[in-house]
Amino acid sequence: MNILIVYFSLEGNTDYAAGKIAEAVGGDTLRLFTKKAYIDQGFSRFVWGGKSAVMAEKPELEPYDVDLGAYEMIVLGFPVWAFTFAPPLRTFIEENRNILNKKPLAAFACQSGMGAERSFAELKKCIGIADFVAEAVFIDPKAKQKEDTDKKIETFSLILKTLV
Repeated sequence: MNILIVYFSLEGNTDYAAGKIAEAVGGDTLRLFTKKAYIDQGFSRFVWGGKSAVMAEKPELEPYDVDLGAYEMIVLGFPVWAFTFAPPLRTFIEENRNILNKKPLAAFACQSGMGAERSFAELKKCIGIADFVAEAVFIDPKAKQKEDTDKKIETFSLILKTLV
């Protein structure tokens, strides 16, 4: 199975889910990092992160080295910010749209409140695709570790394995 999980994580929730999925499917991970770090403490993180998401910013990413063509499926993971996906994913999509359009894509969102469904719609529009082969929403998987959340991650992973 040849699955790559590409994700951005600020507080560790998306990183937690991506790690669990990669372990379950035997896939690789590519964690995106921005050159200029987002504020990750206090109320300011919501203000600046939300502004960045609403304004559809494309922050510069730290260099990454991956051959997307070598993977059968790509899974995109992100935290929900202001009812949309985190901006570093927007940058990654812009840099790799031609390859992403030709691959089966799945996506998962990590959130504390709501907005994942709208985030998926925005993400599809950004990539230029009609649908994902699979989608999942996880509520604070690291911050509020619960057996049912881990079970949802496991179920999503099993679905991915059947698709490749």
